[in-house]
Amino acid sequence: MRKILISFVMLLSVLSLNGCGYNTLQAQDEAIKAGWSEVLNQYQRRADLVPNLVNTVKGYAAHEAKVLTEVTAARARVGQIAATPELVNDPAALEKFQAAQGELSSALSRLLVVSENYPQLKADAGFRDLQAQLEGTENRITVARNRYIETVKDYNITVRSFPSNLTAMMFGHQAKANFTVENEKAISAPPKVDFGGSNEGQAAPGYDTGR
Repeated sequence: MRKILISFVMLLSVLSLNGCGYNTLQAQDEAIKAGWSEVLNQYQRRADLVPNLVNTVKGYAAHEAKVLTEVTAARARVGQIAATPELVNDPAALEKFQAAQGELSSALSRLLVVSENYPQLKADAGFRDLQAQLEGTENRITVARNRYIETVKDYNITVRSFPSNLTAMMFGHQAKANFTVENEKAISAPPKVDFGGSNEGQAAPGYDTGR
């Protein structure tokens, strides 16, 4: 009889947790972790392209030291931030991370603008390939960020809505920081790839190489 009573109590507990959003909170929390990992993966992909891009530009435009230094310094600042899973729970840390990534985006954009002044550089196959990879990566970053923003939004709604907010408080779930929407378009916009002529404003052929 006691075993039956214990089983009944456990069943009621499970049903209660389901009804109060416990499982939803767990599923959404895991989705946030997965989404954050993908954001970091794409940002790292971009950071890995920077050294080769800088060295290629340097080969044709070594005297553009200021721009080259800005890109290198911006990449270094990004690397100094420990983008751990806990960062998503710290609004100030996430803002710092976002600002560093925004600075790198701006520095890369300036580098590509400078490259337009060097026809031989634009004609270099290695440089064109790097630009194509960068363009594709920037697009992936935008997609990953947008997915992450939506995932965090859904989680935060669950955390703040009744009755799931009671379950959230009971198990220590709190609303998570998210990417800000201020200057979102400017920050997430990929650098423009312009080779002049009738293709102005269009991406290089095969811009998403999948590398």
